[in-house]
Amino acid sequence: MDTNPAPSPREPQETAQAARELIELLEVLWERGRDMVSSTPVSASQLRVLYSLDREEGINLRALGELLGSAPPSVSRMCDRLEALGFVQRLPSPVSRRQLELHLTVRGKAYLRDLRVQREEALLAVISGMSPTSRKALLRGLTGFQDALDERPSAPPVRRGAPLKDVRSA
Repeated sequence: MDTNPAPSPREPQETAQAARELIELLEVLWERGRDMVSSTPVSASQLRVLYSLDREEGINLRALGELLGSAPPSVSRMCDRLEALGFVQRLPSPVSRRQLELHLTVRGKAYLRDLRVQREEALLAVISGMSPTSRKALLRGLTGFQDALDERPSAPPVRRGAPLKDVRSA
């Protein structure tokens, strides 16, 4: 016998609102992490480029534009700026003399690594204050959210690293 009451018709809307509020708080944490890593000004759009290049090493401008949903001139300008900062380099493609591949430089990889460490430390500080039951519930919820995102038929799948793992201390 199920002891849980039936979900209210407003539950999806309330959940979406809570997720939006959480994302807004995470954006504040993310910005703090970015400020701690470097004084180099990298916009949110440029950061998306860095993340994409980290996942798709050697991608060309056209494919990067498709992945980001951005026009080729915009992507090219972002890559110009990132190249000027020393985060990205363009290299000739081994398959076509007319194409260039985009790669993160050592400096670009270090920037992302440091940024991720700062952000993970900020998250860990908050998550450590949660009860084990709350951490497990958060992990279940985030896993369900990722699964639902991956199953959306109208949108391309979001490429991500390893699936969420159990929280050992939970």
